[in-house]
Amino acid sequence: MAIKILELHHHAVRMPLDKVEAMGAFYGDVLGLDTDTGRWNIPGVPGYFLDMGNDCQIHLLGSDGVSPYAQGPGRDPVGNHVALAVRDILATEAELLRLGVDFWKQENVAAPELKQLFMHDPAGNMIELHQIGRCRCKRSDRLFAEQRAAAGATPATQS
Repeated sequence: MAIKILELHHHAVRMPLDKVEAMGAFYGDVLGLDTDTGRWNIPGVPGYFLDMGNDCQIHLLGSDGVSPYAQGPGRDPVGNHVALAVRDILATEAELLRLGVDFWKQENVAAPELKQLFMHDPAGNMIELHQIGRCRCKRSDRLFAEQRAAAGATPATQS
């Protein structure tokens, strides 16, 4: 059974350490993105989380060379990647194992109780999976809509 992806969470962009300030200024002052001032402290990885609205961010991650979180060649979560949200990270991990997908995990790095699963697609693009609702984004429309529906609320209508 395929893993069910709920939403795009973020796109991570790696940047050299000497460009951290310039990148923050470009994405904020030129592109007008709001900085998530509550960005988790990731030791050894300066940067910015930039809000795109509707539960999506751009993560600017500063690192020269291999980050302290790399788990071998090609397994550096501070590299460029796309992050996707899943409903249950433990069930997702079990399904990846069942499917024989080569992946690695990071736990409690960016935040307590945050488990991230990383893998590469057949073209070598890095993909991150993590559980919906355990992120720094402003909100998750899908998660809140499902919670409202479970509580018996109806969708809001415009007048």
